[in-house]
Amino acid sequence: MIPVSYFLYISAFLFSAGVLAVVSKRHAIVVLMGIELMLNAANLNLVAFSQYDPVRLQGQTFALFVIVVAAAEISVGLAIVIRVYRYYRTVWLDEVHQLKG
Repeated sequence: MIPVSYFLYISAFLFSAGVLAVVSKRHAIVVLMGIELMLNAANLNLVAFSQYDPVRLQGQTFALFVIVVAAAEISVGLAIVIRVYRYYRTVWLDEVHQLKG
């Protein structure tokens, strides 16, 4: 059995990489990928800690719920990015100053 600390180290690395991508990058697609990295790090923690409760599958169930929410989030996020690109002709977040309809 793999110790939980290994999962926590990998999860912390993934979450840190996601935060770094969200904070430092100004490309809309990279920001969405950083958010997905952070959600996957949380999923890894949920599944790692649920191995200590083999009777109930609450960790796996909640991780599945987070995957569904992440899929919905990425579809809405990509739709917004496409709409912003069609209007402003750019995906760089620094160049999008205001949203008007």
